[in-house]
Order: sequence, then structure tokens, then C-alpha cells
Amino acid sequence: MASNVNPTVRRRRLGMELRRLREQKGMTAEEVAERLLVSQSKISRLENGRRSISQRDVRDLCGVYEVEDRRIVDSLMQMAKDSRQQGWWHAFGDIPYSVYIGLETDAASLRVYEPQIVPGLLQTRSYAQAVITGALPEAPAAEIDKRVNVRTRRQDRINDAEKPLRLWAVIDEGALRRVVGSRELMVAQLEALIEHSHLPHVTVQVMPFEMGAHTGMSGHYAILEFPEATDSSVVYIKGVTSDLYLEKPNDVQRYTVMYEHLRAQALGVEQSRRFMARIAKDHAESEPPALPGFNRD
Repeated sequence: MASNVNPTVRRRRLGMELRRLREQKGMTAEEVAERLLVSQSKISRLENGRRSISQRDVRDLCGVYEVEDRRIVDSLMQMAKDSRQQGWWHAFGDIPYSVYIGLETDAASLRVYEPQIVPGLLQTRSYAQAVITGALPEAPAAEIDKRVNVRTRRQDRINDAEKPLRLWAVIDEGALRRVVGSRELMVAQLEALIEHSHLPHVTVQVMPFEMGAHTGMSGHYAILEFPEATDSSVVYIKGVTSDLYLEKPNDVQRYTVMYEHLRAQALGVEQSRRFMARIAKDHAESEPPALPGFNRD
């Protein structure tokens, strides 16, 4: 696959064009589905880019919308062809959040709030291994290794010398104090986090406990923005069995405003570095806590 062809983003752009053609024709998704003898849900999935689309689908839809300009049809057909190619992540087999990886791979910027763990793009390999193992206690070792390798591969966006991802991360204090793996591992992770925060395209802020209630208390979310003006921003909310992608302008705007409040409430960049350094020192000097009902003798 050519490096500049992202199948996830191609599907999304193609879906937006098909929706525009349908609305221009004044038809509902239900009416189109009836004409093509398919389900309305298929039309909706094609338009939101969550389903791969064949050149035949494009041909049939262009027929319904009476698109006469052959250049438009050919362009859409090529987008459909590109969208069926595989991204780098497909080499790792079935990845449950492959749609998100595709979006992240093509994004120009990412704003993320993490209340529980260090953001995946900033995790050390040892921390990632411990997080994934803890989250998937019944997964075989091969599955754990695959997910760790995918997470490590995603971090290429941060280290890309030509087009690095602009990352802004607000991390809750709890994520930094939670002992994942071991205290030694946490010291190394915090040191890596501080180091990353010095990169010109990475901003890390900490939300301390003493700040109290804030707009991120509903949980993790991320806002992805893209280099092409035609690609609308996406809000990503991770779920246990399924993920949520919000693309409506009102939804994106609401989460954007929430994130601006988060950034304003969190510690400043330099304050955050000093705060992370203190937490690393706490981890280095702390004895393992006595657990309730656990006798050390």
C-alpha cells in the first residue's frame, strides 16, 4: 500500500462525498436503500465510513444519484479502490480498534484526556505490557505481545521527523500515582513522560487531585483533527465492547469546549513537569503499601 493512502480516511472521505450527493439529490437514506434493495443501515454505514465500500457500490449509488460527470464517478471509484487496501495495522491481524488507528495515523493533531493511565502514544514498552496484561487477564501471551507491538508502532507518529503528530495530553494525577507493574517501572515511565513533554509538538499537563471537579470526570476522550479541511474533526470515546465516534459539529464543539476548560484547570506545562518529577520521587522512595487483610509475616 502506498504510504500516503490511508484506507480508513479514504472510506471516510468517500462516505462524506456520497452523503453530499444524496442530500443534493434530496433523497433520504431509506429511499436510496429501497431503490438498491439493501438495508438502510448499509447506506448509513457506507456514508459514515465504518464499512468498506466496493466500486460496484459506488457505481450503483452514482446511478441512483444520476451523476453524469464521468470524472466525478471515476474519482469516487478510485477512492473506493484505495479504501479497500490495507493499512500497516492489518499486518498484526484482527485489532478491535483498527478504525481509531486509521484515524490516528492520518490525524494532524490529537487532544486527549486520560483519567486512568498514561496515554498510549506516550507509554514505555514495559508500561504498555503491564497495562495490557492487567486489562486482559485471560488473554494469551501472543495476544498481549501483538497489542504491545501495535501500540509501539503507533508511536511512530510522535517520532516522525517530517510530519509528527501534534499531541496535547491532559493526564489525571491518579494515572501517574497508580502503580502499574512496579514502582521502578513507574519511575521509568514518568521520566519518559517528562522527556516527551520537551518535544516541541508534545504538550503534557497534569490535572491534580486538589483541583476537584472538572469537565473530564465523565472519562477518557480524544479529539482528532486532520490536515485536509474537508475532513471534519472526530471525538473518540473508548468503550469496553464497542467504541463511539462523534462527528456532528455540535458534538465536536461541545467536547472541544470541555477540553479548553480542562487545559485551563490543569497545571501549566512547567508546573506539570515538576509535579511529575515529585511523583516519580515518591514512587522511588515509597515502600509497597500494606494491603487490607494481607499479613506480611
